[in-house]
This record gives sequence, structure tokens and C-alpha cells, in this order.
Amino acid sequence: MTTMTAGADTWDMPLVHRVFRRDFRMLPALVRAVAEGDTARAETVGYHLEHLANGLHHHHTAEDELLWPLLLQRATPQTELINRMEAQHHRLHEPLERIGEINPRWRKTATARDRDELADVIAQASVALDEHLADEEQELLPLAEAHVTQAEWDALGERGRESIPQGKLALIFLGSIFEEATPEEKKRFLADLPVPARVVWRLLGDRTYRSYRDTLRQG
Repeated sequence: MTTMTAGADTWDMPLVHRVFRRDFRMLPALVRAVAEGDTARAETVGYHLEHLANGLHHHHTAEDELLWPLLLQRATPQTELINRMEAQHHRLHEPLERIGEINPRWRKTATARDRDELADVIAQASVALDEHLADEEQELLPLAEAHVTQAEWDALGERGRESIPQGKLALIFLGSIFEEATPEEKKRFLADLPVPARVVWRLLGDRTYRSYRDTLRQG
């Protein structure tokens, strides 16, 4: 029987959720604005969509493997809630899988048919994601704070950091988060990063992210 003290500080999870909400809400319009045959623009938007969907997949996988089992073991009166969170992950799998099928094809050909289907599927994913993240923040995070230790929560965060791409994509990832962060949240998030990563961000981060963001959202 565990003797570790629960009381995880889950402040970072809603911050990451704000990024997923923002971009999944934004992308249907960006996709629909791409002119038929404009493969250059389709590549710009589709590239961002690919990495956003991959990020959400890694986020959910980490919860499936590291968080749900702990809560099922320690918060048995809330088993129905935890199972509902898992079921919402499964429901999101279908639109994310469709995005993974349509997006590469659209990036190559920029057909109107693929564009419109892709935008519709992203919009469906966005609605399901909004529901899931709201439930998770309102009902699941308080449960985690009561039953998960800080070390266990930090392991979840470390899994997330391991999924951050290297190089320029790492700066884009950080910039995307910092756009949603308060000054205090940004300070805390940076403090958890290795020193070399903090130095690179301070030297190149804002400029790199702004250029990427403005190019993506120009449509």
C-alpha cells in the first residue's frame, strides 16, 4: 500500500489544454480558406495540423498509461468518471485517425473535396475535444490533486516534454504554449526546462515563433 503523500499541483495541464482548444478551433477556417490547388498553402496549414494532432495523441497516451491506472487504483468511488475520460479519448480517436488519412493527401493535391472534408473532421474533433477537456479540468484534475503525488504528476509532465520535437519545432511548441500563458505560468514553465533550452528560447524563441505564427494565420 502506497505511503506517498498526494497533493499534485496540476497547474500546467489547463495551460496545455488552452493550446489544443485554440488551434483546433482555428484550423477549420484556415483549411477552408486554402484555394483549390494551392499546395504551398495546404502544406503550411497541414504541417501545423499534423504536429498538433500528434501532440494531442502523445498527451492522451501519457494520460492513458500514467494517470488513469493510478486513479482507478486509488479513487475507486470515481471509477465511472475515470472510465468516462477514457471513453472520450476513444471517441476522439476516430476523427484524429481520419485527419491522419486526409491531411497528407490534401497537402499533396489541395483538392476542394479533401479540403472541405478535412475541415469538417477537424471541427468535429474540436467539439469533442472541448467537451473532454472541460470535463477533465472540472472533475478529473481535482481528483488527481487528491490522489496523485507530485512526483507522479512530474513524471506525466516529463513524458510530455519527451514528446517535444527538436530544433525549430521545439521553439514553435514553446511559443504556442507561451502565447496562452500568463507571465507567471511562462516563468514556471521555463523553470522546468533544461538550462540549454531556456537559453535557446531567450535567444531565438520569440522571433522564430512569431514568424511561424504569422505565416500560418495569414489566411
